Amino acid sequence: MLIRNDPLRDFDRFAQQVFGTTTRPTSMAMDAWKEGDQFVVQLDLPGVNPDKIDVDVERNVLTVRAERYAELPDAAEAVSAERPWGIFSRQLVLGDALDTEHVEASYDLGVLSLRIPIAAQAKPRKIAIARGDSHRESIMANADSHTEKVDSHIESADPQREGSRSSRT
Repeated sequence: MLIRNDPLRDFDRFAQQVFGTTTRPTSMAMDAWKEGDQFVVQLDLPGVNPDKIDVDVERNVLTVRAERYAELPDAAEAVSAERPWGIFSRQLVLGDALDTEHVEASYDLGVLSLRIPIAAQAKPRKIAIARGDSHRESIMANADSHTEKVDSHIESADPQREGSRSSRT
């Protein structure tokens, strides 16, 4: 049988449950990492019924809310109550580079896993360089041997320069 011996210790435990400690915070413990083209977030929610977990995204804020209540009968007198219970909530601010429309969530063995894909516009991509028309290709050719050819293309492309060519010759 467990023996209850120190009322101040019970008060200390209550304060730790309400305010948390560095070793046992009141919020959900979380790990996050990048895996390929997505971010993975895992949150510890031991003993929480999956029906009592809500995951919402509004703009770029992802909110996880979970409920776990004490399972002691009403007539029971708790000798030790160290497991946190109540409503837990955690918010993550997601960057614009993440696709909040396609977040996937799964819950297994007390761990909520979220997979957040990187948005298509944030992924690195190659920019194709368009080739110019044949006039530009002839300009880019050896300038010394094609001076007349270049000048004739400029004249045909810009009729206002016609007078300027005749003044040069």
